[in-house]
Amino acid sequence: MELVTDKIKEAQQLYQKALDLADKRVENWFLMDSFIPTLAITAFYLLFVYVVPKIMAKREAIECKTGLMIYNFGLILLNLHICTELFTASYKLGYSYLCQPVSYTYDHNEMRIAKALWWFYFSKVLEMLDTVFFILRKKNNQVSFLHVYHHATMFPIWWIGIKWVAGGQSFFGAMMNSFIHVLMYTYYGVSALGPQFQKYLWWKRYLTKIQLTQFCIGITHAVQSLVFDCEFPAWMHWALIFYGFTILALFLNFYYHSYVKAQKKKTGKVQNGSVSEANGHVPSKKTQ
Repeated sequence: MELVTDKIKEAQQLYQKALDLADKRVENWFLMDSFIPTLAITAFYLLFVYVVPKIMAKREAIECKTGLMIYNFGLILLNLHICTELFTASYKLGYSYLCQPVSYTYDHNEMRIAKALWWFYFSKVLEMLDTVFFILRKKNNQVSFLHVYHHATMFPIWWIGIKWVAGGQSFFGAMMNSFIHVLMYTYYGVSALGPQFQKYLWWKRYLTKIQLTQFCIGITHAVQSLVFDCEFPAWMHWALIFYGFTILALFLNFYYHSYVKAQKKKTGKVQNGSVSEANGHVPSKKTQ
C-alpha cells in the first residue's frame, strides 16, 4: 500500500512540474485550469454513445432537421474564423511553415493565434454533437469505431496542445484542419437539407481524399520538424506522428470499404446483369 501511495505522490509531483512549464497565458481560460473537466466531458460522451442507443431502440427517431442546419452552419462559421485568424496572424508574424518555435509573449498577433487555437480545441467538444445527432436520429450505422475514436481523442489531445504549446508549430495543423472542416460542414449542411439536394453531393469521395491528404501532410510536417531539430517540444511531434498514423490507417480502411470495395461490388453486379437498387449508393459515413 505504501508503494502505491509513493507512486501516486510521484505522479502528482511530475504533473505539478509539467504544470509549471505550461503556458501562463492560457491558464485562466475556460476549461484550461485543470484536465479533469475535459476528461469528464470525454467520459460522458463515451457513456452517451454506449447508453443512449439502447434507449432510442424503443423510441421513434428524432429528425432534428432545423437543429442540424443551425449546427452545421455554426461550425462552418467557427472553423472559418479559426482558419482566417491563424492564417492572418501567422502571416503578420512571418511564421515559418517548416519550423516555428512557440513564442509565449503577449504580442497582439501571438495572442490571436493562441485564442484561435483555444477555439479549435473547444470546437472539438462541439463536434461531439455529430454523434448526438446520429444517435437521436437512429443513424447508428454512422457511429463507427473511427467516428467515436476520433471525437473521443481530439478533444483531450488538444487540451494538452493548448496547455503547453498554444502557438508555434501547432498553428499549421489546426489551420489546415479547420479549413477542411469548413468544406466538411458545408457538405453535411447540404446533406441535411433533404434527398432533393443529394445531386449536389457528388464530391464526397474527393472530400475523403482531401482528408487523407491532410493526414499525410500533418505527419510529414511533424517528421521534418524532428529531422531538422526544430525548437519545438519533441514529445508533441511524436504524439502527433503516432496519432496521425492511427487516424490515417482508419481512414484508409474507411475509404477502401466505402469506395474501392463498393465500386467492385457495383461493377460485379453490372457484369452479372443483376443491378440492385443499392447500386451507385455508397453508405454515408460522416467522419471527421
